[in-house]
Amino acid sequence: MRKNIRAKKFSRPSSQRGALLRSLARSIVLHGKITTTETKAKEASRVVERMVTRAKKGDLASRRYLSSAIGEEQASKLVETIAPQFSERSGGYTRVVKRGPRKSDGARMAIVEFVK
Repeated sequence: MRKNIRAKKFSRPSSQRGALLRSLARSIVLHGKITTTETKAKEASRVVERMVTRAKKGDLASRRYLSSAIGEEQASKLVETIAPQFSERSGGYTRVVKRGPRKSDGARMAIVEFVK
């Protein structure tokens, strides 16, 4: 039985899964939106939501955590430009928009983007 399983495993070991989600989060912060499969989009959205909440604090511990998680450049962009846009908002920083299936293999695709 799958009780209390909160995250998808993506048929990968935990280290690869963490690297995948960090890479997706890094791309979302850097570009503002990405196109990926629906399942990966939902999981990446969860990760980015937590990072934005952490970035809204803006203290040294939050900056260090974010820079270790997604890199110095993305962490500074997240704290200095993205987090202030959501200062009045208490959640729901990203949006997952479903698209049609991918041509090659029919996988369901989605766009993850920041809410304006």
